[in-house]
Amino acid sequence: MQKDVIIALDFPTVEETLEFLEKFGEEKLFVKIGMELYLQNGPIIIEKIKNLGHKIFLDLKLHDIPNTVYGATKGLAKFNVDILTVHAAGGFEMLKAAKQGMIDGGGKNTKVIAITQLTSTSEENMKKEQLVSVSLEENVRNYARLTKKAGLDGVVSSVWEVGLINEECGENFLKITPGIRLKNDRTEDQKRVATPRIANEKGSNYIVVGRSITKVSNPQKIYKFIKEQFANNNE
Repeated sequence: MQKDVIIALDFPTVEETLEFLEKFGEEKLFVKIGMELYLQNGPIIIEKIKNLGHKIFLDLKLHDIPNTVYGATKGLAKFNVDILTVHAAGGFEMLKAAKQGMIDGGGKNTKVIAITQLTSTSEENMKKEQLVSVSLEENVRNYARLTKKAGLDGVVSSVWEVGLINEECGENFLKITPGIRLKNDRTEDQKRVATPRIANEKGSNYIVVGRSITKVSNPQKIYKFIKEQFANNNE
């Protein structure tokens, strides 16, 4: 089963990002470029990180009409990132268009995955603000089912929904789980959090870790510790 730790590079500038990556020397990482970094700096950040040999999870959470998303993914295909995200809430036709755009753009090696519910969303908020009547788990299950039917490669969810996604879509369907915290970390704006050890037990393929690594004085040490927790199930 594919497993790795993805470091969320939630920095505003190219300079801060590269300064952080320098702390890892020649080690090759799997990193997330999200909206904060990409939208403030543009494609140059992809080029610079790819030139360093790191894998890229481009987390843009595309969500628009099918034709627009098709054009966006077709254009993004040229960057040959490893993973790109769209929102499952965009619906079946949009999801299909996202994958087709990537294929038509020549990005055959890029996995396209869908966001189910953000880990900052609680079931109470989902029902109150999104007017979703089913449980959060059933909502995520439905989004996962829809995503697989549309031909995408996996979903993003919290650790706590990984088991039901496996039941619904099989273990070969990718599960990427943010909201990862160490035992003594503050949860801050996240609601559905879990430790790397629990993510391993539940069957996550990739965990996305940001502040627990990027906001500490020795990120290499914490990164290594998290990788060990995720791989070995050690306390």
